[in-house]
Amino acid sequence: MELNFEGIAVGAASLLVIGAFHPLVIWCEYHFSQKIWPLFLLCGLICLGLALFAHGLLSILLGLVGVAFLWSIRELKEQTRRVEWGVVSKKFKRT
Repeated sequence: MELNFEGIAVGAASLLVIGAFHPLVIWCEYHFSQKIWPLFLLCGLICLGLALFAHGLLSILLGLVGVAFLWSIRELKEQTRRVEWGVVSKKFKRT
């Protein structure tokens, strides 16, 4: 019997990508505000475009990262709302 570990690898990669993008969104919103969303869009589209030409597990991982970039655009806007509501700290201008 041959075991297939690709599903487990994709699951682990999903967990890592989600875990990495959560603090990335917070950090980017803190330092650049939600105005950085076009960079997330560009990175997401590039990853999804590359996923079309890659094979196997690499295609799946590129698609996963691409969708995570696109989903993070929404999360940047949500993070801005959380800052406005006072749920998280706001960046103060340093002199």
